[in-house]
Amino acid sequence: MSYSEPYTAYQPAVAEPRGRAVPRLFSGILGLVLTPVALGLLSYGGLREQQNELAAVVTHRDAPAIALLAGGAILLLVVAALGAWSSTGPLLGGLVWGVLPGVVGLAMPEWDLRLLRALPFDLMSGASIWLFSGGLIAAGFLLVGTGLAATLVRRRR
Repeated sequence: MSYSEPYTAYQPAVAEPRGRAVPRLFSGILGLVLTPVALGLLSYGGLREQQNELAAVVTHRDAPAIALLAGGAILLLVVAALGAWSSTGPLLGGLVWGVLPGVVGLAMPEWDLRLLRALPFDLMSGASIWLFSGGLIAAGFLLVGTGLAATLVRRRR
């Protein structure tokens, strides 16, 4: 006696793999655009706060400086969160705008000084503090780490 398969028409519900090109492209573009904006906001806001702290008597808080710092931090959070969509954004943003200038600054500081001179004075002052204190390379490595972690998590699924 032979029996036929009772569920031959049954097709398992397997999700079709979606293309990753569009998320990678948009994540990469957003990472490259938002990261320098965030770093610029943090640099300028930090400079303003530093100038206020260095004043002999600080009688008020600089609300625009605090807003710039908060805005820059939130934008960096957005770049890191792009890793949920595609790790390209945090990886590119961290490498291009953090790790690369930080490594160049450590190896050949005169190159970074030439690049900094292209910025407006206030932004140049704030960015130089970030660059030569190691904050820029640290932010870059944190974004790269976020991108790598997102990749590893995605591969484990």
